[in-house]
Amino acid sequence: MKRRQFARLFGMSVTIQAWPAFAQRESPLVAAVFPGSTTQASPRIDALRTGLREAGFVEGVNYTLVARYGDGAYARLPGLISELGGLNPRVIVSGGVAPLVKKLLPETPHVFTAIAADPIKLGLVDNYARPGGNVTGNVMTRGGEDGAMTQKRIDLLRQLVPNFKRLGFLGSKTGPLALAELDALQGITDRLGFEVVHYPVWTIDEVEAAVTATTRDGVDALYVSGEPLLGANFVRTAKAIQVAGKAAVGPYPDFARAGLLMTYGTDVNDGFRRAGIYVGRILRGEKPGDLPIEQESKFVLVVNSGTAKRLGITVPPTFLADEVIE
Repeated sequence: MKRRQFARLFGMSVTIQAWPAFAQRESPLVAAVFPGSTTQASPRIDALRTGLREAGFVEGVNYTLVARYGDGAYARLPGLISELGGLNPRVIVSGGVAPLVKKLLPETPHVFTAIAADPIKLGLVDNYARPGGNVTGNVMTRGGEDGAMTQKRIDLLRQLVPNFKRLGFLGSKTGPLALAELDALQGITDRLGFEVVHYPVWTIDEVEAAVTATTRDGVDALYVSGEPLLGANFVRTAKAIQVAGKAAVGPYPDFARAGLLMTYGTDVNDGFRRAGIYVGRILRGEKPGDLPIEQESKFVLVVNSGTAKRLGITVPPTFLADEVIE
């Protein structure tokens, strides 16, 4: 064999060993599903791409990305997820809708993010260190549903609204995250001297009526659940709260950017970046079930100073927000 031919063949064997996931498909398909709109998902997709780049993958060269958006209508999601499954993706990434993806596409390698409930209780994985099966990803808080985060948000809210006596809780009756948040709030009412009034919503069309009822009931401030229904429709939710003139706190930075007084929680976009890194590892041949569930460690406090001014609230200089919305 000529030396040049040997070198060419040797180079081919090295390439196949370095990129085993590409042996069957030159450009593997990565799918992503979002419950919200394309506008809301845009920074998430950018972060997903960033994670993949950090893992050594370039879109259009090492993989192809396709995404679907629910636009806040959960009835559309099963069809969109099944449509993605029909494309035979190498990996699917889900933002906040992991149980539905696992139910519909149980055989597809799956990386989840934007989950604030315990993935074990949701039936996604067996344990955190060795998830097992085809699913892995990252959670927003320790244990997936740490009530300490909910209580921290109330402590921060009281720095801006120190005298509220009646707190409205906007969230469903059955969602695992909403139930965990409500339980955490009820656990601190005696210590902090306020009562919680629950305003359950089943569909996004019920949000305006629920928020209007808080004024009738003399609610001083609101806590907005981070469950997917409200997270996927945060602009509409924030607008209703602004119209009612209520000081409100929520978990995601997007809520404050849309008009809520303040938010405190993990950086959702960073979760998608980390999901992208995991996708890269799966494309290289690692099994999802061998990749431990990660916990987000980047927390962001955001305050909307424009909303504060409209509500007559003075933000003290000691309130050290990571981001201030003018």
